[in-house]
Amino acid sequence: MVLSTDEFIKRKHEHTLKLREEFLKQSSNPYRHATGEGGTVFDAGLSRFQAMRVSNYEHFKPTGKSFRTGLFAVVLPIALYAWALKAERDGREQKYRTGQVAYKDRQFKFI
Repeated sequence: MVLSTDEFIKRKHEHTLKLREEFLKQSSNPYRHATGEGGTVFDAGLSRFQAMRVSNYEHFKPTGKSFRTGLFAVVLPIALYAWALKAERDGREQKYRTGQVAYKDRQFKFI
């Protein structure tokens, strides 16, 4: 059975309203403390999500895509920044050693 967009939105809205009413009913129950459940309403979807987040690393399978993502998002930017920093410092040091920059114009001085 294929639903149109309007029917899908209508059903989703009805489902949301039903869940909202159930939450309000459970959270505003004055006798809730007698059941021993405490002050929070149990949410099955939230508990499934939290369990998935905890066991994510146990089910992780390294692939080429995850390797590329880690390489381009973490390793490569750090390596490029380190290379640019070293090249800039070596160039500045070369200017200092050849006397192109006077001591009084240097950024970092001992005196």
